[in-house]
Amino acid sequence: MTLAARVRDRAERMPDRVAMREKDFGIWQEVTWAQYWEHAQDFAHALLALGIQPGDRVAIQSENRREWLYTDVGTVAARATTVGLYPTNPPSEVGYLLSHSGARVLVAEDQEQVDKALAVLDRCPGLEWIVYIEPRGIRYRYDNERLIWWDDLIEQGRKHRGDYPEAVAERMAAAQADDIMTLIYTSGTTGPPKGAMLSVSNVEFAIRTVVDGGGFASPAPNPDDVMLSYLPLCHVAERIFTTWFNAGAGTQVNFAESIATVQENLREIQPTILFGVPRIWEKILAGVQIKLASASWLKRVNTRLWLGVAERVGAALVRTGGNHTLGTRLAYAIGWVFFYRALRERIGMRRVRFAASGAAPIAPEVLRFFMGIGVPMHELYGMTENSAVATGNRPGRVKLGTVGEPQVGIELRIDPDTGEIQTRHDGTFVGYFRDPPATAAAMTSDGWLKTGDIGEWVDGTHVKITDRAKDIIITAGGKNIAPSEIENALKASPFIKEAIVIGDRRPFVSALVGIELDTVGEWAQRRRIAYTTYRDLSEKPDVKALVQSIVDKVNERLAPVEQIKKFRMLPKELDHEDGELTATQKVKRSAIAKLFADQVEEMYG
Repeated sequence: MTLAARVRDRAERMPDRVAMREKDFGIWQEVTWAQYWEHAQDFAHALLALGIQPGDRVAIQSENRREWLYTDVGTVAARATTVGLYPTNPPSEVGYLLSHSGARVLVAEDQEQVDKALAVLDRCPGLEWIVYIEPRGIRYRYDNERLIWWDDLIEQGRKHRGDYPEAVAERMAAAQADDIMTLIYTSGTTGPPKGAMLSVSNVEFAIRTVVDGGGFASPAPNPDDVMLSYLPLCHVAERIFTTWFNAGAGTQVNFAESIATVQENLREIQPTILFGVPRIWEKILAGVQIKLASASWLKRVNTRLWLGVAERVGAALVRTGGNHTLGTRLAYAIGWVFFYRALRERIGMRRVRFAASGAAPIAPEVLRFFMGIGVPMHELYGMTENSAVATGNRPGRVKLGTVGEPQVGIELRIDPDTGEIQTRHDGTFVGYFRDPPATAAAMTSDGWLKTGDIGEWVDGTHVKITDRAKDIIITAGGKNIAPSEIENALKASPFIKEAIVIGDRRPFVSALVGIELDTVGEWAQRRRIAYTTYRDLSEKPDVKALVQSIVDKVNERLAPVEQIKKFRMLPKELDHEDGELTATQKVKRSAIAKLFADQVEEMYG
């Protein structure tokens, strides 16, 4: 069984059911399972027409859309290997990824992505074809023999299919469990990205775990479930939900128009299963708080009343593992009529029956808010190297502040000497592409994957992640401090977007703080504080006082050695293209330390 075989079987069993939807000119266009498989087959035949052999790499750099899935599944059908690139990757990273992977074909969404590839062609001698999906600005202006329009490529595939109708089926029949299905490049927070090789059997284990193992939803996911795809598909977390989960359970995937329209698309779609990274949940919560601040007096009173009830309901659910009592059911049922239904409708979560946060730590306060308004929240844990499956909070057994219990079929241990979380199961990656030393360093001698995360058991069943091993701060006084918990406590405020805690080998803990432009901007307007730019706003004395009040409140909950003694405001929003964030919005601590060294030294001067 492969991903392509699963899509083929869905097309045979439920050809007319909708597999995915995408908006064209404001109208949602539906793609049935039969159509999905037809498009994937055409792409697979096109690859064969280009001479792609088993094991060859096919790269794609695009926003989430139908063609991403056609490329992915078609590549698997041809027994080649999919390599995803982030749409935000700058040319230098595009050159590295295409060169390191040795991709023979690149599917590029539009002129912007084509330009990046053309700019680094001299570094990518193995790249033979650049397939562009959107022809605008390219088709009649660019003269390069490696360029080919998607429609023309698909036409080649159809001709090949007519001439050799069984060619793709024969490739699929020859598939092996150890075929490398995809190369997923890690974020590269401390160095160049590494290409994690996931095999057919790795991905099949992940699909069985999330679909049949009961770790992602209860009752089990089914073809009536609706999902929204909006995080980059080259990241393993979105890939498992949008592509693998979709093929395994038959769910319907809807592609957001862009990351900027997620809130609007959520309202339109009202998904039943929703995954988000912490930044998404924090942004939605901040949006609710902005609306509250600008509402009429009567609405503010009503909102505060029911959010107060939600806070108590959320606290009760935390104590019961997510199980309602008679009291919480009654309180929520009344609140549903007067407030919660309208609120959940507005944020696009009226029908959500299973919501998950993963890929990075999140503040418990954020999860508790959503639980209180009736959104069943579950924190999950996995990483690229274990096919994104390790632990999860199961429905009815939620322990806030933990990433849950090991999923079915997964061994997990915590090294008694280092505190590192280690996993072992059939989803453990094959290794890093062209990097045997890094592969060896990632594994123990007895076959356990070293995750690099420090954790501890809670009640002997659930796992709590303290921090990344490489991020642990050791102060000049020898105290170990986990920065992520302090950072998440700060980011739980709707006014703070970024927080980077500093203190390694320093006499005390400090922080670089970045404001949330929307919420702080609205806060400033209500106080008639004029500003022009992000930097201007962040330097306002009133804004610094606002941040100081948040820092003071967080410090009250911390041990003296962990408290933030000083902070400085970031003068700009952190950006991936400037090298300050990974494509998944994780802070590159080493880059921040260099870029803002003056602000850091000022605090310790």
